[in-house]
Amino acid sequence: MTQTATLSHARQLDIRDELAAYRQQFVIDDPNLIYLDGNSLGRLPKVTLPALQDAIQRQWGQRLIRSWNEGWVQKPAELGTKIAKLIGAQPDEVLVCEATSSNLFKLATAAVRARPGRHKIVSDVFNFPSDLYIYQGIIDLLGNQHRLELIPSLDSISIDPHDIHAAIDSDTALVGLTHVAFKSAFMHDMRRVTEQAHQAGALMLWDLSHSVGAVPLDLNACNVDLAVGCTYKYLNGGPGSPAFLYVRKDLQNELNSPIWGWFAAQSPFDFDLNFTAAEDIARFRVGTIPMLSLLALEPALEIILEAGMECLRAKSIQQTEYLLNLARAWLLPQGFEIGSPLDAAQRGSHISLRHPEAFRICKALIEGDGLRVIPNFRAPDNIRLGVTPLYTTYEEIYRAIKRIRQIVEEKLYNVYSSERQIVT
Repeated sequence: MTQTATLSHARQLDIRDELAAYRQQFVIDDPNLIYLDGNSLGRLPKVTLPALQDAIQRQWGQRLIRSWNEGWVQKPAELGTKIAKLIGAQPDEVLVCEATSSNLFKLATAAVRARPGRHKIVSDVFNFPSDLYIYQGIIDLLGNQHRLELIPSLDSISIDPHDIHAAIDSDTALVGLTHVAFKSAFMHDMRRVTEQAHQAGALMLWDLSHSVGAVPLDLNACNVDLAVGCTYKYLNGGPGSPAFLYVRKDLQNELNSPIWGWFAAQSPFDFDLNFTAAEDIARFRVGTIPMLSLLALEPALEIILEAGMECLRAKSIQQTEYLLNLARAWLLPQGFEIGSPLDAAQRGSHISLRHPEAFRICKALIEGDGLRVIPNFRAPDNIRLGVTPLYTTYEEIYRAIKRIRQIVEEKLYNVYSSERQIVT
């Protein structure tokens, strides 16, 4: 480790990096800032700037309402086709629309209603809390005839497959899990869990928010029923960019959305006073999509598709292993614990480092003098370091871990308050 824990070695790794040129396609205007939070909000692609300028000045400013028939109205499906290539789905199985929580509500409600006589939704303690809130709200909406069962974690890092199998039974209507856990980066075996759900007669819904653009996915090969995901993390679509939903082709006419929206109708512009659902995935649309945010997503997707998920995953594994090696050498002796799976096959593209002073260490990283590092804090003691292979360098990882060591060794975090801001 001594030979590899050097700045020159990190720079050699960057020289050999076949994806290094992609970093130049993103706005990086501060050489003293290392950004390791792309798993929360991706960097701005340079090509997005002229794309949005055209959307505002020409498409909106000049073409006005004519732009709807000049491409806008087809964009949710067109961008769904692009995302389908990233998640192993058919072009007509993915739709970009609304927010992740809204899409989760639509699909989960439809799934539970499609399994009458069953009373259980199975999830786990690693699911994103807002997903659990949606499930709790659905249970309340449907008259509290269902219950939510959460699979525990024995080590706060992973979920035992045997515990998943034990939780899914003949009373299970829906299994809803986040594929890559937002804290630990633990990654479920999608094929195995989906098979377990189907063997019990339940439907399977995956949240891909920390997966899409970070790990290769093949929803069709895994026979996944339903999925949702956001586009502002590894897909770099911008803050609040529209989410996506996936519904397997054979289920699209079987499931009914609980929201009968304008664009969910078979013929929206007939303005019929009685609702007739579209006969394809469009039945899960609701209203008008925020077009400027939608148009910002398209050029970002092209970059991901060009780079290729297999190449991105290979670099992600190499970089997270490199980060873990540095952490073992420099941070574990300083009281840190590794909060992510050590096996790359069970891990997404971020690493969690745990420390009792995690919050104040993050404050020191972000607000300190000189080199600044933007990680992400997740309660109670997680420092998340997001590795985004399109633009994260080995040198950045080296310098960031070295900076964390310095902050802890010199106790530079002591000058910072433990008072938290609204967004952490």
